[in-house]
Amino acid sequence: MIFQDNVIKEYLKNVYFITGTPCGGKTTISRELGRRYNYPVYDVDEMFETHQKMSNKDFQPSMNKTFSGADEFFGRSVDDYKNWLISNTREQLDFVLLDLIRLSQNGIILCDCHLTVEEAEKITVPSRIAFLLKDPDNLVDEYCNRPDHQGFSNFIHSASDFEKAKAVCNETLQSLNEKRCQDIKSSNFFWLERDDNRSIDDTVKLVEKHFGWK
Repeated sequence: MIFQDNVIKEYLKNVYFITGTPCGGKTTISRELGRRYNYPVYDVDEMFETHQKMSNKDFQPSMNKTFSGADEFFGRSVDDYKNWLISNTREQLDFVLLDLIRLSQNGIILCDCHLTVEEAEKITVPSRIAFLLKDPDNLVDEYCNRPDHQGFSNFIHSASDFEKAKAVCNETLQSLNEKRCQDIKSSNFFWLERDDNRSIDDTVKLVEKHFGWK
């Protein structure tokens, strides 16, 4: 069954999306907005295991692909790794959209997620989405230093050649997100690039203003 874009947008009219590239501040800003306005925050990453259990290998092959360990996971070519990440996100999006339709029936919900410009154009309108960006260089070190990514840190450090695994991961993420940053910046969507001189409060205020909440 295929739903037209206008139908999806209507059913998602209570959903505000905080998306962008890794380490751009999606989680920090969505949670702070949720705290200030008492809005629930739907974190796509936190839902992956739930969706994986509901998935089917015939329809969601990337979500069901298994690896023997870090050496196999990071031992892929950059193109293979990148294509798997893209497919994983696309496969999970079906589950995410149905969750959001159900959860947003009675009020606003914030969604911390990963959307491309093309996907955003199909499911929402510019006034309900903010893209938060970061230069996709050396993201592995940032991931490993974040308390909420210690699972990833432990996994990549379990590789027999950590530096090689780190290089493959960094190259993959940079290759994937450089194009996304370019697409976002040339789109009609609102975006902010991470600036360590701008406080969390200042960033929240800019997103609030864009959403029309202030």
